[in-house]
Amino acid sequence: MTEINRIFDLLEKYKSDYKLKDDVLAGKSDGKWEKFTIQDYIHHSNYISSALLSLGIKKSDKIATIIPNSPYWNFIDMGVMKIGAIHVPIYPTSSDKDLSFILEHAEIKVLFVKNQEFALKIRILLEKSSLDIRIFHLDSQQEENSIAALIEEGKKTLDVKEINSLSKSISGDDIATLIYTSGTTGDPKGVMLTHKNIISNFIGVSYIPTFGEEGRALSFLPLCHVYERMLNYLYQYLGISVYYCENMGTIVDNIQEVKPDMMSAVPRFLEKVYEKIIYKGKSLKGIKKAIFNFALKIASSYETYKENKISFYSIQLFIARKLVLNKWRKALGGNFKIIVSGGAALQPRIAKVFWAARIPIYEGYGLTETSPVIAVTNNDQHGVTFGTVGSALKDLDVKITEDGEIICKGPSIMSGYYKAPELTKEVIDAEGYFHTGDIGVFNEKGHLKITGRKKEIFKTSAGKYIAPQLIENKLRESPFVDNVMVVGENEKFASALIVPDYSYLRNWCKKNHIPFAKDEDILQNKQIRYRVLREIHDINLELGKPERIQKFRFCQNVWSIESGELTPTLKLKRDIISNNYKQLINEIYRK
Repeated sequence: MTEINRIFDLLEKYKSDYKLKDDVLAGKSDGKWEKFTIQDYIHHSNYISSALLSLGIKKSDKIATIIPNSPYWNFIDMGVMKIGAIHVPIYPTSSDKDLSFILEHAEIKVLFVKNQEFALKIRILLEKSSLDIRIFHLDSQQEENSIAALIEEGKKTLDVKEINSLSKSISGDDIATLIYTSGTTGDPKGVMLTHKNIISNFIGVSYIPTFGEEGRALSFLPLCHVYERMLNYLYQYLGISVYYCENMGTIVDNIQEVKPDMMSAVPRFLEKVYEKIIYKGKSLKGIKKAIFNFALKIASSYETYKENKISFYSIQLFIARKLVLNKWRKALGGNFKIIVSGGAALQPRIAKVFWAARIPIYEGYGLTETSPVIAVTNNDQHGVTFGTVGSALKDLDVKITEDGEIICKGPSIMSGYYKAPELTKEVIDAEGYFHTGDIGVFNEKGHLKITGRKKEIFKTSAGKYIAPQLIENKLRESPFVDNVMVVGENEKFASALIVPDYSYLRNWCKKNHIPFAKDEDILQNKQIRYRVLREIHDINLELGKPERIQKFRFCQNVWSIESGELTPTLKLKRDIISNNYKQLINEIYRK
């Protein structure tokens, strides 16, 4: 087996350890899958390396990308790292303010963007800057500033010996990438990750997939996030073919085409799939509806240990699969062996339904600063406990402090924040433990359960602590709720700002013969408000008295990354939401 000391060593490993195939990487172009062999991959990355050297790029120079997932993302990624430059992937949804900050703070030399239009936007942003950035775009025209033209230039000046010589000078302790975390407040922080950091992480989880080079993975979450990026390297480490979705709107079609064995997702995507299944089931009638409800009931009480024992439940599960659940699996390609869920907590009832349909959901937990995985569900005999994120990786020392914070130490912990040693000292203590800021507990099996964010826990005026994430996750289980934020710091009681699921509400109104002309009419309807109060009441029964939601207000606008209320990983920007809805919050507490 080829040894991996630098991330780009994956190329030689793939070439020497796995069979030749035409779909090492695949992306869709003009309605057709464009596939690349490992030789194509190596050649294209060398062309990028060669072209960058011709531009005068040196070791430790920063090269940024703002491009969608595609094989070309990988060509650039490997081409940059092979010559010791540092890849700085940036979210396409970054605000102009954050974008300007990152480009200047990282002193970017070359920038790759998705099209000419975006290139123009960057040039306008840079008008007042002293930076001299070469910008290349993915548009297919063979013109001066296209990536295609850059690759052609790289072919002409290619010197493989020079590239190999530079590659040999790079060690596992060198910085491979600089990833700016979006954060919920202030300027982004540049997380410095070495080759060794990321390699230790994808090797650390490599025992989990139950298949190898015969498998296919589908990728749709942005590669600029370390979560998808690490998995992208994992696929290559295991010889798994990687297919990149066209866009967010084609995921289901692409799943049907590729029939992948594995992909990653965020809980909201899985929730949407679940909600579509439930809505379709509720529209059935008679015996079909009864069969659907039976299957859903069996699936909702699924536990892995129940399946492996001959019992009345296992017989019911067999029948439910034959009649209903196998159809759900088939609708999602029919091949899934693993879907990895991360970025936020997944509701246990949804995880159970997917598992019952033989679509295993493996939950993971981590941060950009930890490359990213700290803990993950695994396929050991007792590797799954719903409501937890599994056990810690074997090469990580993970502890819970006296105040409940999760801290960890090991090879995947970042080198630090770029140009910010004081911020680094705030999160990495003298013993080398990284302080995550998350609160959690280990269960009797050693599985980690995340219970909240240390900074997000607040006190009511009665001195009672409230962890809003736990309550919010429960409230999101309601089909009436698209998103929610719990408020009540220094107040007598907890309340909720609720973004309704308009699609579900519209259908519910039609089914219950409630007239409406526009969405605002729905939110004003007393019957709707009473129905949501019933949902809150049922959830309150599961909560301690101080945690119970006593009042709520609807927020008319949907929260999104673009509107600024959510981070790129769909976490709430609490300060911004609180400021945007200050009047509603004041109304709740009659200020």
